[in-house]
Amino acid sequence: MTMSQQGTTEQRSLAHWAEPRRAGMEAFYALAIEDYREMVAAREWAADLRGHADHGRVRVLDVACGSGKFPAELVRQGLAGAVGDLRVELDLLDPSPFSIREARSVLRPPLVAAAEHEVRLQDLPAAVGGFDAAWATHALYAAPPDQIGAGVARMHAALRPGGFGAIVHATTASHYLRFAEAFAATFAPDAVPFTSADQVTDALTAAGAAPRATTIRYQVGNGERAVVEGFLQRCVFDDSVSLDRMETVGPVGDYLAECRVSGDYRFDQEVDVITWEVPA
Repeated sequence: MTMSQQGTTEQRSLAHWAEPRRAGMEAFYALAIEDYREMVAAREWAADLRGHADHGRVRVLDVACGSGKFPAELVRQGLAGAVGDLRVELDLLDPSPFSIREARSVLRPPLVAAAEHEVRLQDLPAAVGGFDAAWATHALYAAPPDQIGAGVARMHAALRPGGFGAIVHATTASHYLRFAEAFAATFAPDAVPFTSADQVTDALTAAGAAPRATTIRYQVGNGERAVVEGFLQRCVFDDSVSLDRMETVGPVGDYLAECRVSGDYRFDQEVDVITWEVPA
């Protein structure tokens, strides 16, 4: 069964954030962990948190928290020392209960789990808000095109006056979007495209924000075929097509040929770190 037979992009994404798909998740992060290393190194996140704290704490909405790789990487790269005594309280939002459990399990001081919201971003109740900060890191690709505006507007509205928002999202030149496009053209021409960084920026502007973007570029790669296969399958939430088949069929085969270097795969990433502040 190919991705065209498995429901919408959003439905397939949610199906992969579950315990039976843990092996695929781990294969994906064997390469994708570099995304989090790069985004944490690209910005002074501790300064963002300190600058938006209120009486020694900062309330953060972690949108589509996934498996908690972003906050875990913040801690790994020295967040505790950089924020001192600041208490960082994370509300975890994700439609997958598996993801919320995973994210909660990896939090370490100064990060403290607070409330849980088992909903899609666009369905977050209006009463939930007043956050000092909110972030969504590689989190919105599967949002339906007709709902990305509502989701981003809800994230913006959840911030207090003076609050800080950040969305880290790949551009159309990134591996994530280029591979998804090639895969869909080969195996599922009716598949819904992934959301791009430009669409996120446009949605923020429509919501009344004034977003600013910094672009980071890097590569992820590996020479082990099993790792590459798991990574690519998870990129499109479809584990029904083998790497062998991907390499030999249509646009996706052409794309993968571009990514091979001396037998290894090297995937180019181009990612926008989009930030904004709500006027005080």
